[in-house]
Order: sequence, then C-alpha cells, then structure tokens
Amino acid sequence: MNISLRNSLTVLLLAAASTGVFAESNKVVSPDGRLTVNVVDRDGRLYYDVLYDGKQMMLESQLGVVANIGDFSQRLVYRSVSNRKIADDYTMRGTKTSAVSYRANQMSVVYVNEKKLPMTVTFNVSDNDIAFRYEFGNVNDRTHIIIDKEATAFRLPTQTTTFLSPQSDPMIGWKRTKPSYEEEYTPDAPMTAKSKYGQGYTFPCLFHVGNDGWVLVSETGTHGNYPGCRLSDYSAEQGYSLVFPMTGECDGRGAANAAFALPGATPWRTITVGSTLKPIVETTVSYDVVKPLYEASEQYKPGRYTWSWLIWQDNSANYNDQKQMVDLAAAMGYEYVLVDGFWDQQTGRERIAELSRYAQSKGVSLMLWYNSNGTANEAPQTPRNCMNTVIARKKEMQWMKSIGVKGIKVDFFGGDKQHVMQLYEDILSDANDYGIQVIFHGCTLPRGWERMFPNYVSSEAVLASENTFFQEHHAKKEGFELTMHPFCRNTVAAMDWGGTIMNRYMSRDNKSRHRRYTSDVFEMAAAIVNQASIQCIAIYPNNLNELPQHEIDFLKSVPSAWDETRFIDGYPGKYAVIARRHGDKWYVAALNGTNKPLSLNLSLPMIAGKEVSYYYETADKNSFWPKSAVKKTKVGKNGNVKIMMQPMGGSIVCE
Repeated sequence: MNISLRNSLTVLLLAAASTGVFAESNKVVSPDGRLTVNVVDRDGRLYYDVLYDGKQMMLESQLGVVANIGDFSQRLVYRSVSNRKIADDYTMRGTKTSAVSYRANQMSVVYVNEKKLPMTVTFNVSDNDIAFRYEFGNVNDRTHIIIDKEATAFRLPTQTTTFLSPQSDPMIGWKRTKPSYEEEYTPDAPMTAKSKYGQGYTFPCLFHVGNDGWVLVSETGTHGNYPGCRLSDYSAEQGYSLVFPMTGECDGRGAANAAFALPGATPWRTITVGSTLKPIVETTVSYDVVKPLYEASEQYKPGRYTWSWLIWQDNSANYNDQKQMVDLAAAMGYEYVLVDGFWDQQTGRERIAELSRYAQSKGVSLMLWYNSNGTANEAPQTPRNCMNTVIARKKEMQWMKSIGVKGIKVDFFGGDKQHVMQLYEDILSDANDYGIQVIFHGCTLPRGWERMFPNYVSSEAVLASENTFFQEHHAKKEGFELTMHPFCRNTVAAMDWGGTIMNRYMSRDNKSRHRRYTSDVFEMAAAIVNQASIQCIAIYPNNLNELPQHEIDFLKSVPSAWDETRFIDGYPGKYAVIARRHGDKWYVAALNGTNKPLSLNLSLPMIAGKEVSYYYETADKNSFWPKSAVKKTKVGKNGNVKIMMQPMGGSIVCE
C-alpha cells in the first residue's frame, strides 16, 4: 500500500471514531433464545432494540436520563458490560398465580457522561419479558440524585396498532379529581392518532405489531422512590417517550420530577413480547423484579365482599342498610362487607363499632371507605383527613383494629407525583402495623405492589363498574371494557372493578333507570376473569329471590384466590377466555363483549377426561337477557370443548 493511500485511510478512521460511526454493541438473549435485546451507542447516545424469533418488535429506541448531577442522555462513552443469570423462586398471595419460577439473563452496561460520571443500564430478559432500569452509585459528595426527565423511548414498527387509554388533563372532571386512570380505551388505533387530551397514555400500553405479535409496555417497582410515569403521544422520530407527571396535578403542589438517595436506581420499565396474547395475559414481570418491602403482620385472607353503594348509592351508608349487607354476606358465605363513604355521618363511629361486632358474630368482617386527603381535589365525601398524615392514620387505624375492622378502601388521590406515591406507601405500611388490608380507588396503577406490600389488595385505576350505574353509555360498553382489561390493565396488577352486578336494572327497585346490557353468566364469568384477591360480588338482598338457584350457588362458591392462570383465547375488546386454577380445580371463564352470538372451540387439556359443570345461555325472545342453565358434562380425552355465547353473554366450564 502506498504512503498516500495509508494516510488517507488513517484520516478516515480517525474521522469515523470522532463522529461515532464505530458503535459499541452488546446484546442479551432470553433463556429460551427467542427474545433478544441489543444495546448500542451512536453519536454519544444510547439505544436498544428488541427482536422476537428474529422479528423486530421494538425499533432502535433511546435510553438515558437528564439529572441534576449531569446529562446521561448524550455524549456518553462506553466503559464496560457484565452478565449474570437470575434465578428467583417465590410465592405470592393475591395475584394471578401463587408460585413463580423466574429465570432471566441479566446484562448491565456502564456508560460515563461528559463529566466522567457513570450510569449503569441493567436489562433482565426472561423468555417473554424485558425489564430495564438506570442505576447510579455514589457520586463524589452527593447524597441523592434529582432526575428531571428521561430520554427513555419505545419505537414500534410502523405496522403497529394500539390499545391505549389516554391520560387526562389535571384538575378536571367531577370535583377536579382527575387524573385517576378512568378514561376509555380505543382499540386497534394507528400510532399516529393523538391522545384525547394531548397528554399521552397511561400504563399499561398494549400494541399489536401487525402479524408478528404483541407488545405490552408498563413499569413496576414504583412507590415512594419515584413518580408514576406514562407514555407521551407518538412521534415518528422518537416513538413514545416516557414522561413524568404534569405540574398541575395535586392542584400544583409537589415536584413533578424524581429524586432518590445514592446509591440507587429508577423503577423498572417492562416490555412483554409474544407472537400471541398468551405471554401478555400470563406475564408476572410486574412481580419478578421487585421484592417485599416488609413482612406481613398477620396472615391476610382473600375473599368476597358485598357493597351497597354501587346500586343503593350514598344514602345507603346507614346502619340498617349495612346490616342488610352483613346478613347478605353471611347468607352467601362471603368474608367481607365494604361500608362506603359518609358512614361517619349516617351511621356514626359508635354504631359502626356495633355493626362490626354484629358482623363478626356472623363470620363477616367490615372494610371502611376513606377519603385520601382534603387538599388534592374537591371530593366532599367523608371521612376526610384521616389518611393523609401519620398521626391521623395511626389514630384511625388503632380504632379500627380495636373494633375488628379488617380492611380500608382509600379514594380520591391527586395524581402521580412522587409525594403521592409516598402517600400510598405510607398508608400501606401503617395499615400493616394494625392488620389492615388496603384497596385504593380514584388512584394510579399499582406497580408490583402485591409482592412489595403484603397487605395490599387491589386498585381501581380503571373506568370501573360505577360508571355502568352513572351512564347508560358505559352500561352498553361493559362488554368491551371487561374483554379489554385481561390483556392490559388487569394483566399487570390486581384490579378492583367494583362488582359482579346481578341487578338487571341500575336501581334499588331493580325495575327503573337503565338496564344492564350484559347477561347473568357474563357477570358470573367476570368474577373469574377480573382478578383481585378480595373480589366484589355486587349482589343485593332482592337478588336472592330473583336469581335461579344455580346462579346463587355459583356465586356462593366462586373463589377469589388463584394458583395459576392460563390464556385460552380472545381478542382485546371483543372476547376473552381465561382459565384460573384454585387448588386442584380449574375454572374456565369466557366473556363475549360483542353484540353477536359467538361460538368457540376451546383446547382445555387441563380438564381432559374430567366431569365438569357447564354454565351456558340460550336466547330468550321475551326478555333482554338470555336464559341461563347449567349441566354436567364430560370433557373428551383430547380436552376439546365447544362453547356458545349469546351477545354480551358468557360461559363457564369448571370442575
């Protein structure tokens, strides 16, 4: 090679190095070899992409954060990579499965910014799940880090369609209570569609990558250590970006950015990938990468609860109505009664104590409703200002423990800022000291809390059953909603939908106002499809004389604790078939969210050759509702079962 050519090549190589053409690339592959994450730096920025079975499921998407100690989103320089295997066998209560064997390959890549400060990005990759986060060690004399924004992005292939729920503007809606994760999902939408309020989308976010498969994006491990995040609107260049809470949340109080002590880490961002919806429905990634934060003070019990408020509304928080609900719970063999807002005014504390004693004599425990605080919004329901300070909480919880109350439902939170996430954590921790389980409403998505907090039960964080009462529009959409959530909201965390509704009309007399548009078996099946360890069965005293005996018997026996969950069939917003195992018995529940009859051929190898009960319906020309029936049948040795569902109907096959 002549000298001039050699010199020219040297100049080109130096130029390439200075402009970042040479990129450092590392990859981590799932234990089964099907899921691959590539991490690469280009021009000082860090990116990742995701392939499943060789197909691109996430395009090259940016990583990084911008913090008070420096910018970790650009001018990054590679330092090192390390790999190890993760093995964690653990048990849980109150989720879709009771025992998990988590196996993942972990890769940690270290980059330094222009100040020579290091950031580690750690990826855990299991067979269908990815979890990644940013980690920071001790930095000079700094005790903590403030993160002002994340560069984290999610770029999906152009053929992708979306199943998303928009984030609302802050301080709007009834009594300025939004955002509260109670917006409507839009199915099969293009990525280019703008969110309803222009504020992006709440987690979890479901994507259909054309014919190649499905992707679910969410986060886990968020408590008082970080604000709750969401996705921005889509842009062709960045895809979806991870964004912090809006400054207007909580009536403008509190910081919208994040802060944590050093050394420390952000919560985990999660991506679940599959060629079908099976890995989406069955994922446990929300729990796989988090740990319990404290020990349970007692053995908390799952169960079912009656709830007057859904149909009888505010005026039912009086002693006589609640005594009826206690008697109903006892007759059905249920463990709990939830006494909703205004109980302190309509019943009073002395008579609540009396009611609790009466309930316990019937083998039933009370749960009480509370307003979370008095400054985040204008919700007037009482009791208020009992849960927002540690002194008030402990005084209230000590009183509840003394009268035998076993649970609380805390409502009307103000947003996703870090101080609100800290409030959730504080309520849960204090409640555990007094043996109290906790349900949240008017609230954010729980993020791994079932494993982190042993007395946590569930959260609303969804456009729930109360809306079927408030508006006929939502009653008509119940089929769509409850066939959406098994693939999105309810697959990442327990969901307090708020009631298997057995009244046919949304009124106390069960004759007036608008009707329920779903069938009886749909509602019964929903008690299985909707997952929460303490499940609301919104049955009323009048239903005992109105419903067929086989429906009453089923509602008496339906479990709320599950040992295993399997996806059988379905499509978001159209239909869902989910199998759950309680002990050694399987319950297969099917929901038809459409206005047309639906016939399905199901493969149920777990009950092959077994005798089962089959709950089904036939069209009734003289009624809005199909007639329900149950029969015993034997499943063939091949495990194949054919079911038929009426419009907005359901089906149940159980041992």
